[in-house]
Amino acid sequence: MQTLKHYLTLALLLLFLNCNVSPQPIDYGSDGCHFCKMTIVDKVHAAEIVTKKGKVYKFDATECMINFMDEFDTSEIELYLSNNYTEPATLIDATKATFLISENIPSPMGAFLSAFKNKADAENFQAKKGGKLYIWEALLAHLKD
Repeated sequence: MQTLKHYLTLALLLLFLNCNVSPQPIDYGSDGCHFCKMTIVDKVHAAEIVTKKGKVYKFDATECMINFMDEFDTSEIELYLSNNYTEPATLIDATKATFLISENIPSPMGAFLSAFKNKADAENFQAKKGGKLYIWEALLAHLKD
């Protein structure tokens, strides 16, 4: 009976560890975009979705992540992440980011879309490069039009 308890405890522990909901590092130059299948190389525009079950989908650009959402049950998504433009290869919560669409900042899929962790950083780049700022919900509405 004691052995059965140990096996049950071990099984529950393994189940818990396998359902870890957290981002995975992107292997730039090796990982492919789940939406467009391009190799992810741009360290300032990549994005990632993590489901409630811990499955990770990687994208070469935030616009690919948003387009992927049309094909996926979004109620299953736990995390929406985009790279912070001012800190290459650093994923940030896309739902709390400020986005800049500026034709003077190219992105991999041509939407000219960049994410910023801080609104002040986004405003600074907007002052230098032009463009329009968006929060997450406004960005989704803009890109769906």
